Amino acid sequence: MSSERGKETAELGSSRSPSDQQPATPSRYESQKRRDWNTFGHYLRNQRPPVPLSQCNCNHVLEFLRYLDQFGKTKVHLQGCMFYGQPEPPAPCTCPLRQAWGSLDALIGRLRAAYEENGGSPETNPFASGAIRVYLREVRECQAKARGIPYKKKKKATSTQDKGGDGSSSAMHFQG
Repeated sequence: MSSERGKETAELGSSRSPSDQQPATPSRYESQKRRDWNTFGHYLRNQRPPVPLSQCNCNHVLEFLRYLDQFGKTKVHLQGCMFYGQPEPPAPCTCPLRQAWGSLDALIGRLRAAYEENGGSPETNPFASGAIRVYLREVRECQAKARGIPYKKKKKATSTQDKGGDGSSSAMHFQG
């Protein structure tokens, strides 16, 4: 059946301009971006009162990110937890599950692109707001501290010493 669809697309494609053509099967990224965009639109419509996309701002995006935490799968230890700061705790605890920083960062990237692809102006893109960048940085730092894994800004390699102390080394340290 998909081969028939491909033939139809090919036949229709000859009568369309190249800019109107889309691949028969969108990439994984494009599919995820569309799902994320639809989920965000659904979230806005379910607000009381509903929020039109034209009125959406960075506060709505921040609320959406916090809302998503309830579906997270990453254990983030609280400061009072005896496992706070331990990368691999020896036992379970009652700390909450949250969305991982990397997942949120990727989500914002996809939504930022989708906003502009759906007619939004780059100047008014709520996903590109400084408040969103600050929130993501805070989530990253909080999760790193809770796991005892510092996120450090990557610096240009000028030293061959491993200062991390975690036993990990980059390939440039092995000059053997």
